[in-house]
Amino acid sequence: MDAQGVHIETHPREGEPVFSAGRPDPCTLVLFGATGDLAERKLFPALFELARAGLLPENFAIVAYSRSKLEDGPFREHVEEGLKKFARTQPLDEAAVKRFTESIETASGGYDDPEAFKRLGQKLQDLAKRRKTDGNQLYYMATPASTFPQIIQSLSGAGLIKREEQPGQKPWHRLIIEKPFGHDLESAKALNRTLGSALDEQQIFRIDHYLGKETVQNILVFRFANAIFEPLWNRQHIDHVEITAAEAIGVEGRGGFYDETGVIRDMVQNHLLQVLALCAMEPPVSFAAEDIRDEKNKVFRALRPVEGGDVPQHVVVGQYEGYQDEKGVKKGSRTPTYVAMKMNIDSWRWQGVPFYLRAGKNLKKRLTEVSIHFKTVPLGLFSGGGATCQRLQPNVLTLRIQPHEGIALSFESKIPGEDVNIGGVTMDMDYAESFKKPVPEAYERLLLDCMRGNATLFARQDSVEQAWGYITPILQALETDAGGTVHTYAKGSKGPDAADALPAKNGRRWSTL
Repeated sequence: MDAQGVHIETHPREGEPVFSAGRPDPCTLVLFGATGDLAERKLFPALFELARAGLLPENFAIVAYSRSKLEDGPFREHVEEGLKKFARTQPLDEAAVKRFTESIETASGGYDDPEAFKRLGQKLQDLAKRRKTDGNQLYYMATPASTFPQIIQSLSGAGLIKREEQPGQKPWHRLIIEKPFGHDLESAKALNRTLGSALDEQQIFRIDHYLGKETVQNILVFRFANAIFEPLWNRQHIDHVEITAAEAIGVEGRGGFYDETGVIRDMVQNHLLQVLALCAMEPPVSFAAEDIRDEKNKVFRALRPVEGGDVPQHVVVGQYEGYQDEKGVKKGSRTPTYVAMKMNIDSWRWQGVPFYLRAGKNLKKRLTEVSIHFKTVPLGLFSGGGATCQRLQPNVLTLRIQPHEGIALSFESKIPGEDVNIGGVTMDMDYAESFKKPVPEAYERLLLDCMRGNATLFARQDSVEQAWGYITPILQALETDAGGTVHTYAKGSKGPDAADALPAKNGRRWSTL
């Protein structure tokens, strides 16, 4: 029992894991964009942590590919410097760093240079013999989306990626792409056609790092492994659902990129809609990847369209003060840095339950969470006039995604004493603290799943297009006055005051940021 009267115990179940992940096949990872920010901050640190923990394949190699000239020695030193700044486990184990960096080799050339890809093919053949990687190849495109078609064409032209004719075919070739998976519905379909021209859908891994976070992965376990919650997970007991993704930073010198993207493309179309689908989906027939992705896609299909003149009634957007002074941002830009949305899912389970989403930059604090707000008690028993009942707060179940991943549940309780006074109680479970285990970074889990061929945590073609089908009409309206006003909000605030009106129309309010 701690000083605040809360005691939480965890009891890992004995025996083998419910699902044993297993060690991945031997393989070579080819990383396009190896000198970029994503590679330095996320990918190499994640791969290092996996190597340090002995989770990578025994026979494994990395080819760092860049358009600029690279040499093995200097690039390995560059990777080591990045690990000193961004690796999760500090201080670095020098022996582990040496073993890891020795697995890295370099390749250079233009993305449209056939000779460069011919040299890459020769290097991969050589690595397969020296490192015994069995010819399995994983290509990671940590590059701008505009380069995807050319890289795919060059890989295909050089015979480095081949369509798998049947599941489990060896050696395997897989491709990882980073968001954005298109700019709107038409561009998403065009990208999917390009991908489909060279690979089968089971070979394509559209990575969304939010889905690699422990709390997001735990949504399904929490729902379907606890009999006390799933019976309440419906319109009879839930009043509304709130999903928040707040960032305390601005565009951080990426004004040109962000002004072409905006918060809806950057956060809602991918991250938050994927989280919403996990919260709202029906029980899958199994925990197999395709069964889970089938159910998620049904949620996207059930989203009630919001188009044209309806957009201002369901969507509020804003820009933080000074956004249009950021380098690269066009004067008069309508690109939102904040969005609040009211969404409806037309299904038997969720009819009449609004889902409120909000996301933005330069807000009061960094916070990503899902809050399930249950309905109020139907009758006031604690005073004849019902005054006490009106003060009762509905139960709220909060799934905290970042920071401090965990789960909290609030409920009402009697305060000790002669009188009947009621007080709110919040039980809060912190993942890392409760299980006494560090929480892995999302990319660690996702990279391993790609090597294993487990697509559970990755977006499928149909879901990507369904999500864009919902979002594109909203974006089109917001680009004109039909989408309503772009409100200005102060840096470090909760966002524009106009966002409060979305839940307030139905007597609700946002959770305090």
